[in-house]
Formats: sequence, C-alpha cells, structure tokens
Amino acid sequence: MVHRRPGKVFLVGAGPGHPKLITLRAIECIRDADVIVYDYLANQKFLQYARKGCEVVYAGKTGHHHTLHQDDINRFLVEKAKAGKNVARLKGGDPLVYGRGAEEAEELIRYGIEFEFVPGVPAATGAAAYAGIPLTHRNFSSTVAFVTGHEGTGKGGPPVDWEKLSTGVGTLVIYMGIGRLKENAERILAAGRAPDTPVALVRWGTTPEQDVLVGTLSDIHEKARAQEFKAPALMIVGESVRLQQTLNWTARLPLFGRRIALTRERENAGLFSKQLERLGAVIYYLPAIDIVAPESFEGLDRAIDELNSFDWIVLTSANAVRYFLDRLVVRNRDVRNLKGIGICTVGTSTARALRTRGIRADLIPETFTGEGVVEALTERENLQGRRVLIPRAEQAREIIPESLRAAGADVVVATVYRNLPPRIDREALHEILINRKADLMVFTSPSNVKNIVHAVENEGLHEALAKIKMACIGPVTAQAARKAGLSVVIEPEESTLESVSDAIVHYFGAESR
Repeated sequence: MVHRRPGKVFLVGAGPGHPKLITLRAIECIRDADVIVYDYLANQKFLQYARKGCEVVYAGKTGHHHTLHQDDINRFLVEKAKAGKNVARLKGGDPLVYGRGAEEAEELIRYGIEFEFVPGVPAATGAAAYAGIPLTHRNFSSTVAFVTGHEGTGKGGPPVDWEKLSTGVGTLVIYMGIGRLKENAERILAAGRAPDTPVALVRWGTTPEQDVLVGTLSDIHEKARAQEFKAPALMIVGESVRLQQTLNWTARLPLFGRRIALTRERENAGLFSKQLERLGAVIYYLPAIDIVAPESFEGLDRAIDELNSFDWIVLTSANAVRYFLDRLVVRNRDVRNLKGIGICTVGTSTARALRTRGIRADLIPETFTGEGVVEALTERENLQGRRVLIPRAEQAREIIPESLRAAGADVVVATVYRNLPPRIDREALHEILINRKADLMVFTSPSNVKNIVHAVENEGLHEALAKIKMACIGPVTAQAARKAGLSVVIEPEESTLESVSDAIVHYFGAESR
C-alpha cells in the first residue's frame, strides 16, 4: 500500500485589497497551489496567478452569512493536505491580524500537517495609507492599537479594556466596527476621550470602491447613518485623522477608483497599463486576441532570401516587428541585412518596438493609419518600380498593399503572425460585465471588438456590454465598435496608446466636474 505524503498549507496574507499590494511570496504560493481557499476580503484578481487545474474554493463571510463555517474550513484544509495537496489559504490583510490564521494553524498541528505563515499588508495599514491617515505621527500620536469591534458576540477571550485604550493609546484602529459603531464611540467617550476627537471610517480601503467618511466621536454615528455607510470598513480614532484632508494622495490621482478593462494581451499592454495604474486605475485584462506564429513561414522566408531587392519595409505593429526580426535570426540574418532599406512604421508605438531592437524608423506618417502610410510613402518618393515588403498579420486591411500597387510599386505581403480568437475567460467576462461593471473598456483593433462581441453574445451578455463605455485607438476600431452597437466615448485624434491614455484622463476629469 502506497502512503501519500501530506501536503502543506500556506496561510497567506493577500493584503488589503489592491491587486498590487500582495507580496511576491504570496504570488509564489498561489502559483504552486493545488487548492486555493479564499475569503470575502481577498481580491479575486489574485486567482489569475493560479495554475490551470487548480481547485478554487470560496469560503467568504459577510456579516452573519458564512459560505463555510470555520470548523468546515479547518476540516477542509486538513483533508486536502492529507490527500497530498498543497493548499494556499488566502486571507484579506495579514493572516495573524484578525485573520484567524493562528486558529487554523493550531488545527493543522493537531493532525501533523506542515504549514507556513505568509505575512501580508494588514488592512489597517493599507487602508490608512490609501486614505492619507498616518497611524503614528510625532506631533499627534506615538502609539497605535488594533482593536476588534465585535466584542460581546460570544467569542470568548479577554474583553477589550476600553478604559485603558481610550486614553492610553494615541490612535485606535477598530476592525469590524461598523455594526457596533454607536456603542464603540460611546464606550470611548465614556472612558474619557474628547467628543471632538477626529474619527475616519474607511470602507474597502485601497480598492476602486474605497470610501472615506470623516467626523468626530460625537457625530460619526449620525454621519454614517445619514450616508448609509456599510461594512466592511475600519474605524480610525485619533488626532492624526486631522491630516487626512492634507495627505489624501489618492484623491489627486485622476483615475483613482476607475476600473478599466484592456482587451489586448497582457504582454503587449505593458507600458499602457502601467501608465493607467500610475494614474490610479485598476486594470482588468480580457485579452481578445491570441498572437501566434503562421502555419507556414514559406512566403516570409522567400522574401528574406530576396531582402536586398526591397526598397522599403512597412511594419504595421509591434507584433510584426517582433516576428519579422526573430525570423531574420532564424534565417541566419540580422539587422545588418536591412542596411539601405527604408523602414516605415504605422505609428510611434511600432517605431518604439523597432527602436528596442536597435533600429530607427526612416518614416512615420503623421496619421497613424494605413491611409497615412500610403500618403507618407507616395509623398516621399515616386514608387513606380519600387519594391515594398509588408510583413504583417495573416488577416489585415488591404488598403496599404492595394494603394501602393496602384502607385506602381511591386508589393510583397508576407504573413509573420496570426490573430486568433482566444477562449475568453468566462469568469473574467462576468466579473467585468456583471460583478464589477468596468467603467471603461479599451479596444485597440477591429479584431478585439469582433472577438469580445462574439464571446459576450455567447454568454447572453450583450446588453451588459452595451452599457459600458468604450475607448478606441483609432477610427477603424471605433467604426467596428459602433457597428456592433457599442458606446464609443473616447476616440483620440492620434492613433496611439499614449493619446488614448491622455483622452481617458481628460474624459473622466470632465465627467467629475
């Protein structure tokens, strides 16, 4: 009889909610896990790191509603580990700060299961930082205490000593305190804290839904009731809350709280997505195209063998740059073989991709479209008898080759990659369209539009998609989106991702005024 070696349980702090406020070790545990058990406060976006085939179990708790009771969770962790599975137990914040990580670890020890604590950014420090509230400050508070706001619910353990905490600690951070907000404020007041002591409630800190309500011990309950301020939220009590208005840095980010869905593959969205994130946006990836090699390189190889016969090479995308130059190397050539050949790129993004490979574009049209390329080339020189190579996607608009041929050029079109419709993640689609309702979706090509619309129609979600505002990189993409019945609100004059980013900032800035 074969005895299976027990697995290991990783009690992982997933941070306060922002998808970038998770540790590298936590991501590593998620990637290696056979089973993931996650809580209500652990961002679902972390599941993107899970490997294919990983078992994912939701064990969230909201108020008095429990998907799984704690005893069930403990039992599940033990069973999976005994079966030889490595389990990542994701908890919002830190597992040892009101995360019941110690209780779960004690249960694992009882059964001889190996475990590891993986610290996370606690909800208190994350939410306070994103709200602009220093928990300690030499002019206001040199001490801080984390307190449970659910005292008196039959959990056992020593009671909260409000008498000592209220006047003996500079800053109080009360977890899970919204349900007993009035009682807790009254207890602190009764213990001697001044009625005008500043209080902040931070709901869904660090996430797009972050909401901050500031008051005092004497009026915070009435303010929260008037604004229907709901859990989950932290209560921060102390003089340093006075700095919130001055230090509220997230309020200065033009896109803070905005959820933007990108439909291009993550690898090609790099600089664009980072720019949007720096401006405060939370990015959701819904790649609508798979970029793959062509079924045959025969046509491209023939063109490469005749490379010195070409006068111009027209590159229409960063993918064209990558696949064309990679194939040069495979054919025992390199950039030296491009000497004497003019290189035209459709836009600055393609030119930038070319520059990273040590090559400068000779011609970039003023208008970043196929029509712009034709106009720039025909103005540059007489194309009669000139030979032009266009390495491009298998399916693309014919405006460039047809127009250049009409101008007398000998045009060779060579397929260097294919755009295939991917299997769009159904859960991600529902998350963006139904659960989160993205503020904006960005399309960078007509193929993006076609594939997203097809996937959405298969799920019966076209009505939900039609309610989302769209940004399109250029007129051709915008036309495809409008034809599909989508609401295009952003279409910059210049067809670049930098222009799209600027237009997004301008749009949401105008909307908030």
